[in-house]
Amino acid sequence: MSVIVELSIFPVDTSGASLSPYVARVLRVLQASGLPFELNPMGTCIEGDWEPVWAAVSACMRELQKDSERVYLTVKADWRRGQDRRMAAKVDAVREKLGGGA
Repeated sequence: MSVIVELSIFPVDTSGASLSPYVARVLRVLQASGLPFELNPMGTCIEGDWEPVWAAVSACMRELQKDSERVYLTVKADWRRGQDRRMAAKVDAVREKLGGGA
């Protein structure tokens, strides 16, 4: 079983326009989880079994709660039985249909 979760998380009580320091903190949490993940311009995708992925999402929330009064979080999830390495496979399937041009 595999779930791909797209996560977008950031504190809303910060000053400044850049959220990159908070994104970096979240990515360190994901690195420590050992789960495969991919940063994209609007969020981060994480892949794995349901429980470890949700544990990683919770750990990301706890990380930003350390010094924030308010944290914004969106999550999209795609669960599928019997499949692994879906993040790469989904992108590869589209690239193949485009003739490798993407």
